[in-house]
Amino acid sequence: MKRLSIIKQPIFSVINDHLIDYPTPSNLNYFWGFGSLAGLCLMIQIATGIFLAMHYTPHVDLAFLSVEHIMRDVEGGWLLRYMHANGASMFFIVVYIHIFRNLYYGSYATPREMVWCLGVIILLLMILTAFIGYVLPWGQMSFWGATVITSLASAIPVVGDSIVTWLWGGFSVDNATLNRFYSLHYLLPFIIAGASIVHIAALHQYGSNNPLGTNSSVDKVAFYPYFYVKDLVGWVAFAIFFSVFVYFYPNFLGHPDNYIPANPMSTPAHIVPEWYFLWVYAILRSIPNKLGGVLAIALVFVSLLALPFINTAQTRSSNFRPIYKKLFWLLVADCIILVWIGQKPVEDPYILIGQLASVVFFVYFLIFIPFIGKFEQFLINYTPSSRSGGLYNQKTEKTA
Repeated sequence: MKRLSIIKQPIFSVINDHLIDYPTPSNLNYFWGFGSLAGLCLMIQIATGIFLAMHYTPHVDLAFLSVEHIMRDVEGGWLLRYMHANGASMFFIVVYIHIFRNLYYGSYATPREMVWCLGVIILLLMILTAFIGYVLPWGQMSFWGATVITSLASAIPVVGDSIVTWLWGGFSVDNATLNRFYSLHYLLPFIIAGASIVHIAALHQYGSNNPLGTNSSVDKVAFYPYFYVKDLVGWVAFAIFFSVFVYFYPNFLGHPDNYIPANPMSTPAHIVPEWYFLWVYAILRSIPNKLGGVLAIALVFVSLLALPFINTAQTRSSNFRPIYKKLFWLLVADCIILVWIGQKPVEDPYILIGQLASVVFFVYFLIFIPFIGKFEQFLINYTPSSRSGGLYNQKTEKTA
């Protein structure tokens, strides 16, 4: 009776409903654990970021030196800095795997449209937060990356130049820019945390999808202890993977030029953003026109947001969609190519490869997704083997 009275308290009731007795499909695999891993990464970034902010100085004359002070003089500062810098990469690795899992198993389909759209918004906020955070060390790549990316806003008709001036706080990337970015970098993670809570609430409204893509309302178990232990295994594996980079290869995922203080008078031979931006950067620079590149980036996120609404498939999981499965792996290969192209010089043949890869990316979302479902339905209706119980003749949930 005492336990029941405690559970009925508001805060404990929420924890019990969403983390303990939450009904979970019994056939979830380890790929479903990347959602909780993303939450863990966010907590690591917020915690390490708060302690780093205690020693960081947001001034163009002192920012680079303050980072070196953290690394050399602050007790445990090197660990905080390496955890925060590599934690951003770990966060994106986890989120990208989480996104591709959703694409593979069709978790974006009705009735979970809002879950997917909130996830895309969180991804956009993550990219923005990581970009302005990369500027804070005030190294060569920080300075010139900020200069190049913020100047893209000038391509917007009429208001573009005013937006750039507002972002810079003047007529060039300078101290006002650094202060703006520092303030936003401190604020945005908490906005991401709030959006993540809404994301989880939207997910729990209809429940999780499952590898079969079927209605699993009659085959669910409590989240604790079954999936708590399964997630814990993933957390331990992630901690080992993360630790290898922090302790043995802390600068492997960064660019060496960012250990050179920012110099407005010396442009780097090749400006390369962090690896998790490269796929977007490759699409951006595949279009020679600045405004066209900005519109292409906008179209990337519009395509992602529109995905649940242009999807026509009646079957969710790629396990029962052999044609879609091949197209999915085509998308994975295309994104890997975009990441590779993003770090290459802007010259042939990399320009042509980047343009072709960008076209494939948009064709996948704007052409393949709307028509593949109709083509599969055509196979069901007109293929004799399908009418007699073939591979495409799989019925999955339309609503939760």
